[in-house]
Amino acid sequence: MDFFKDKKVLITGHTGFKGSWLSIWLHSLGAQVVGVGLDPYTEKDNFVITGIGNKIKADIRADIRDGEKMKQIFAEYKPEIVFHLAAQPLVRLSYDIPVETYQTNVMGTINILEAIRATESVKVGVMITTDKCYENKEQIWGYRENEPMGGYDPYSSSKGATEIAISSWRRSFFNPDDYAKHGKSIASVRAGNVIGGGDWSLDRIIPDCIRSLEADKPIDIRSPKSVRPWQHVLEPLGGYMLLAQKMWENPTQFCEGWNFGPRMESISTVWDVASKVVDKYFLTNSRSYLRDLSDPNALHEAKLLMLDISKAKFRLGWEPKMNIDQTIEMTVDWYKRYKSEDPYTLALSQIQKYNSTP
Repeated sequence: MDFFKDKKVLITGHTGFKGSWLSIWLHSLGAQVVGVGLDPYTEKDNFVITGIGNKIKADIRADIRDGEKMKQIFAEYKPEIVFHLAAQPLVRLSYDIPVETYQTNVMGTINILEAIRATESVKVGVMITTDKCYENKEQIWGYRENEPMGGYDPYSSSKGATEIAISSWRRSFFNPDDYAKHGKSIASVRAGNVIGGGDWSLDRIIPDCIRSLEADKPIDIRSPKSVRPWQHVLEPLGGYMLLAQKMWENPTQFCEGWNFGPRMESISTVWDVASKVVDKYFLTNSRSYLRDLSDPNALHEAKLLMLDISKAKFRLGWEPKMNIDQTIEMTVDWYKRYKSEDPYTLALSQIQKYNSTP
């Protein structure tokens, strides 16, 4: 993507799992990347061990709940393209900190929208939410972009509320009919359960698996029958970048909501994914490592969730490249190599491999 060479790109949440991969990818394409985020979760995070913070134009620690600080950063660095990924991203944690979850996800996003509004240089804003923003009826077909927003738990509902806010700001301040006045194109994007190397977050199946495997302990599976749309982190990131380019070239044609999910055959249960991780890690069938810890009294989490990606496929020309086995193979490969190889070079090699996948 020569498009991003020398573009001024601001990423919120660049210290996180998805944000670090996006920073590496855009930096490799020659973009001038400015990152705004909190401290990384652990010293083993992809952001830390790849050293991407030392490679990009600016690595800034700031909280998106501080609206004035966001405006100051935007005014100083004058970004042209904004990818907003910063969030409180965990369902179970949202039960413990519901107010902070709303403050970060809803008001934090509004602060970024207001910073975009106040900064003349910004032409494109890609606001990342989640597939959990939809009012989940646990239906057997995928959700389309025009279906109602909602959410049971504080995390999911905060993301539904975030989508409503984005839509309101787009209609009120960034309306495509008034593009000649404001000169900005704003879209929201929703992805499924993203996996890949360098994620060490709590309550995520891949980090849980790897921590247990490295410690030679059983893997505790909390919701073995839950069905999720699994995809490698590079899949939606490639979609976000393609969308940003389309928005830049045709700003009034693509400023709306978009789903970036996997193929239907990659929609699997948590138990099946954990089993595949173990098999790839040991190169043998080792399902004895899995332990079912289902609790009928556990906090509510959706059991079935799928996305319809027809819109991205037909209007953007985007579709996922990898199936579930390729996705898990690339993910496990990272975790088997990160201790003995340079993690930044490893990340670049996986990006190159992904780009060369037909």
